[in-house]
Amino acid sequence: METLLLTVDEFVDNSENYTQAVDLLNNGEVVAFPTETVYGLGAVATDEQAVKKIFTAKGRPSDNPLIVHIGTIEEVEDYAVDIPEVAKKCMEAFWPGPLTLVMNVKPNVLAASVTPGMQTVGLRMPDHPVALNLLKVLKKPLAAPSANRSGKPSPTKAIHVFEDLQGIIPCILDGGMTGIGVESTVLDVTLDQPVILRPGGVTKEMLEQVIGSVLEPNFEQQKIESTPKAPGMKYTHYAPDAPVYLIDQDKNQIECAVEKLQQQQHKVALLAPQKFDDVNADYFFSFGDEHELEQMSGKLYDALRACDKTDATIILATVTERKGVGTAIMNRLEKAAGGNWYQQ
Repeated sequence: METLLLTVDEFVDNSENYTQAVDLLNNGEVVAFPTETVYGLGAVATDEQAVKKIFTAKGRPSDNPLIVHIGTIEEVEDYAVDIPEVAKKCMEAFWPGPLTLVMNVKPNVLAASVTPGMQTVGLRMPDHPVALNLLKVLKKPLAAPSANRSGKPSPTKAIHVFEDLQGIIPCILDGGMTGIGVESTVLDVTLDQPVILRPGGVTKEMLEQVIGSVLEPNFEQQKIESTPKAPGMKYTHYAPDAPVYLIDQDKNQIECAVEKLQQQQHKVALLAPQKFDDVNADYFFSFGDEHELEQMSGKLYDALRACDKTDATIILATVTERKGVGTAIMNRLEKAAGGNWYQQ
């Protein structure tokens, strides 16, 4: 299969490229497209055979639910029932934006594979001109996980999608680099107290200003969830080829770790803030300024993917503070490392 890479530039007429993508979607195919978080791999969410192509292309476990992207708030009632007041407040405050709301699914509307054996569905309205325009022209909901091979770092550039899915999917809409760089926050609003199932660009602090108290399970608590209600809760995610180990932002500790690993014949890649660029690692990939968490989230997956283009045999990734989007960054780093910390 040839994979078309169609550039969509906000300064030119892209109608032909959108038409091509929409025709593919209407014919039961999958199309990759940018959102404000990462690139998504979309299929019409009411078409069971099309949705199954997402799982095949990604190599994704069939019990891992998909998020449904919609173009307007009004469409929520087409796919969810018993919509609580907190959900409406969240939509008003954060949509379009990087917030997925898990609500009770409307029966017999969406493809069964979108909500495998579940009574809930995650809905979101993306805040990206390409995604919104695609939904506007299509006039249908799109089930769309990240557009990468399952378990790999999510794509923040069209070339990342191309590297993973070339020859597997028919079309990629190239809208440039995404902004936030980590997937949407997933908030379960079916419970008495809303629960963050996956941290993201809309933080616990931001949510609590709008709807009051919100629960946020830690990494260990998330792992014991037997049936995932949201993507990323059950399976190892975001991992490059070489094993990843977490390490504190302590220069002496990092330098000792690099030296010891090199003595063991390892090629070491270090992912860290720019101030650590003089550490004698074999490869260094900067997260940017240590105090700019948004900058770090935007660069995280690109840095993890860059490691795969080296002969690094081990990756050391520095951790960050768990506040604001730092919680989402740590969630992704812990999953990339499988919870493993470097031990001297």
